[in-house]
Amino acid sequence: MTTGEMWTQLSSGITGLMLAWVMFEQYFPYQLRGYLQKYSQKLMSYVYPYIQITFHEYTSERLKRSEAFSAIQTYIGSNSTKTAKRLKAEVVRNNQPLVLTMDDYEEVTDVFNGVKVWWASSKTVPKTQPISFHPVAEERRQYRLTFHKRDREVITEKYIEHVLKEGKAIAVKNRQRKLFTNNSSENWYGWKSTKWSHVLFEHPATFDSLAMETKMKEGIKKDLTRFSKGKNYYAKIGKAWKRGYLLYGPPGTGKSTMISAMANFLDYDIYDLELTTVKDNSELRKLLIETTGKSIIVIEDIDCSLDLTGQRKKTKEKDGDDDDKSDKEKDPISKKKSEAEKENKNRSKVTLSGLLNFIDGIWSACGGERIIVFTTNYVDRLDPALIRTGRMDKHIELSYCCFEAFQVLAKNYLELKSHELFGKIEELLRETEMSPADVAENLMPKSDEEDEEDCLNRLIKALETTKEEARKKAEEAALKAEKAGEESGETPSQVVQENGEKSAKEVKENGEKSAKEVKENGVISEG
Repeated sequence: MTTGEMWTQLSSGITGLMLAWVMFEQYFPYQLRGYLQKYSQKLMSYVYPYIQITFHEYTSERLKRSEAFSAIQTYIGSNSTKTAKRLKAEVVRNNQPLVLTMDDYEEVTDVFNGVKVWWASSKTVPKTQPISFHPVAEERRQYRLTFHKRDREVITEKYIEHVLKEGKAIAVKNRQRKLFTNNSSENWYGWKSTKWSHVLFEHPATFDSLAMETKMKEGIKKDLTRFSKGKNYYAKIGKAWKRGYLLYGPPGTGKSTMISAMANFLDYDIYDLELTTVKDNSELRKLLIETTGKSIIVIEDIDCSLDLTGQRKKTKEKDGDDDDKSDKEKDPISKKKSEAEKENKNRSKVTLSGLLNFIDGIWSACGGERIIVFTTNYVDRLDPALIRTGRMDKHIELSYCCFEAFQVLAKNYLELKSHELFGKIEELLRETEMSPADVAENLMPKSDEEDEEDCLNRLIKALETTKEEARKKAEEAALKAEKAGEESGETPSQVVQENGEKSAKEVKENGEKSAKEVKENGVISEG
């Protein structure tokens, strides 16, 4: 038989098969096709000794991407470079090489405990595309696992579990961390709309570069490490796998930098929650559900986000509103301010109760490995129920710059571990209150001509100026107190004595309160 005759017979056979298939599709009863397929597969099982398991990309009712499919995709991608001929490339992190995954309609092999299996990728595209103003991707991908039926027990009981575990571990290692912010609910619906928008999280802050006492930093790092490894412990004690941190202190003391350092230390994502764009408690719960594990949920300046501190006192404040109404109507500035405040309150109806449930209610257990962080400049303005232990488990006070924090900044900004001016700076820091942000700004060189000594002298000058301003304010306060004493008929010594006793009492109360917080939270914070 010549080559031409062979090709002629082959093409005739293919044409006959195609004609038979068309006739089958058109004239064979639809009701009988199921039986035909059933018995044909049963017949094939006697001569075909292999079993197939298919993992679809979307399986749930909400059309949420299958976690098993994602884990398998990651696992195969790490092993497919050896045998696959068609690969897809993806950049995961800027400082890492390309991540390669198996392309569609490609097949790779894998060996587990001496058992050989085959993985094949495919996708299903609908014959007709729906007409919609918000089109979505209709193709559905799947992975098909093929193995010999004699290895069923090994594959179903051990191999699949191994693939899912390894795939999740690789995904965590290669994932690109993100910084999320919540969208307004008006933009939650439509094509590719989500409740959270994100950018890549690339903040370089670490605990090593954080201007803080070493003992305090080590305590926080140990607490974070224990939390990240505490899944079984939290399950044993019957508590949701979450932890709350309250960061408080004057402006410029490093609260936001602390959050970035925590995220870099744990390799977590950050969800920056803006409460003023959340309409009500229901939306707040929906946002919580959409967050993932291994994340830090942050509400910065919570005392300014919403009127959460005065909701328990509305009845008392209402009585005083009538007295001030006439004065506010006369003052146009106050009137505009009150209207703006009223408009802001109407924009968001998140209540203190809703926020408490968000932190520590039933919905807080949806998911795991989450840290919730509040920051505030004025901790005394917050409702005690909001920051109690169990909600905000750890209270961390970030105070003014001490000498140990200055040493960290000097090393970061000037690469100095010691200098002859350090002694004078240490003495001034004991007598002066200056935030780490202000100290860092003075240490930063302003030109190429400035050297380390110029920066240190600038800091000394700034500390002396701040000290002098504080002295003048203290003198003015003393004069006012003396004047007030003369008007009330008391001698200056009596006023000073009363003020001294009051200050001593406040110091004692604050000291007892701080000691109590230290005992409860295990955090030593020094001003």
